[in-house]
Amino acid sequence: MKYFLIINPGSGGGSREKVEKILASFYKNGLRFDYKLTDTLEDAYTLSVEGNKKDFDIIVAVGGDGTINRVINGFYDLVGRRISGSKLAVIHTGSSPDFCKSYNIPLEIEQALNTAFEGKSKQISLGKITYTSVYAKEMEGLPLSKENEHVQTNYFACCANIGLGASVARGANSGIRNYIGDFAGTFVSLIKTLFKYQPVNFSVSFDGNIQVLENVYNIAVGKTTYIASGIKVKNQLTNKDRRFYTLIIRDIGFADWISVLRKIYSGKKFANNNTMSLQYASSIEVYGNSRNPELEFDGDPRGFLPCVIETAPDLLDLICEVRDE
Repeated sequence: MKYFLIINPGSGGGSREKVEKILASFYKNGLRFDYKLTDTLEDAYTLSVEGNKKDFDIIVAVGGDGTINRVINGFYDLVGRRISGSKLAVIHTGSSPDFCKSYNIPLEIEQALNTAFEGKSKQISLGKITYTSVYAKEMEGLPLSKENEHVQTNYFACCANIGLGASVARGANSGIRNYIGDFAGTFVSLIKTLFKYQPVNFSVSFDGNIQVLENVYNIAVGKTTYIASGIKVKNQLTNKDRRFYTLIIRDIGFADWISVLRKIYSGKKFANNNTMSLQYASSIEVYGNSRNPELEFDGDPRGFLPCVIETAPDLLDLICEVRDE
């Protein structure tokens, strides 16, 4: 068994002691491994592709959700096929633990190392999202065209957000979480965004059924319970489910804010109404929107509408604490 560690030394504010502890544990256990440090998130993607092509048995993402996402993307080609038989392990050193909480990966480093060494895995389905890397006003109201030279394809493990999600993520990632913590930092960013955000209308296709959603604040398209830093959605999906849940929040009056916030932070089941609704679909297509064109997934703003979201054809082998679903 040979491991390849992709380490973001700046994750969670940076800690040389954490990196040294992780490497020392691999040496102590006499394991065969190699490691590389990243300077940027894109380094994590490039190194993951390299590790997959070299057929390492286990590729270990050491960092936060941003690092984990880029490492995951290195496992796949542009059509959603795995490029190797490697498995993914994660040692969380970042600020936001949504991926690890979603897939039963310990947050404490020693326990995460033991899980990686034990090597038990399960298969999970990933979201495949195709979008444009450059905003184009002329795409207003239009579906994604594969002829567009700026089309990109990426993968996500937790959730994508269309609406206020990109602004919330940008605010939370600005450094505030280093001072007041992940939960509080994201909550403050959410409240600030709500005060200034103007809801918009989106044209969305759910499994080919086109709808115009009016006065929308956010559309969350997810695979897991956790959306972001304490925000969670109770849903019916299993790890291998090829569907997504879509949580739509719209028509929020000032009097509705407290109720909506309570529901999205409690993670409890709720009844659909005009303000919040939950539905399921295998394919979601959001048309171009000039008033709010940006999207984010797995905690980082990444690109622009229009976009298509579907499930990657191949499952990912993830090393974690295996529990009965």
